[in-house]
Amino acid sequence: MTAVLSVKNDKLLLLAETFGEKATMAYGELTLTVPAAEIIDTLKQLRDGPDTLCKTLIDISGVDYLDRPERFDIVYHLLSYKHNLRVRVRICTDESSPVPSVVSVFPSADWYEREIWDLYGVAFEGHPDLRRILTDYGFSGHPLRKDFPLTGYVELRYSEEHKRVVYEPVTLTQDFRQFDFLSPWEGAKYVLPTDIKLGDEKAVVPAMEKK
Repeated sequence: MTAVLSVKNDKLLLLAETFGEKATMAYGELTLTVPAAEIIDTLKQLRDGPDTLCKTLIDISGVDYLDRPERFDIVYHLLSYKHNLRVRVRICTDESSPVPSVVSVFPSADWYEREIWDLYGVAFEGHPDLRRILTDYGFSGHPLRKDFPLTGYVELRYSEEHKRVVYEPVTLTQDFRQFDFLSPWEGAKYVLPTDIKLGDEKAVVPAMEKK
């Protein structure tokens, strides 16, 4: 087992040297950061290179760093069964710049790219069918963006009057409550309004509530 890990680490180090400044090693994992325009050529090199043979695209994920000009990271996770290698490739983009679709390199990227478009709003140039995949057709915004409101923009319910699902502006049925995050086993040090019962001698009304 130790020999296998040693060979694996040697291959990763050799691959890191090949990509130079684009490569970083952390916790025994290799990450390549490349310009968006180079993503197709990079993935082809990792897929077809005899020392890598990363034939499997495990996943494509998105990350939103709101305080950066290029706020979005698109991360491609590759696996080589032949060499037992995992390689991560990262590109950056902003809200308005589309990135190249990699469906021509890995057909399995189809739904992954649609998911990122749906949740982050990052467009993929050359995608054969770029449309929402998780949210509804009439959904407004992209819910995994850091500036997306927690309550959303609209809510839906079934209308007995119209006999269908209807969309309405969000209306909160109660104000946001304050939570003290105390341990449920220790309990609160004050008396809650629901604890004050008629004729309950154990319940003591806090001084601030006495009139």
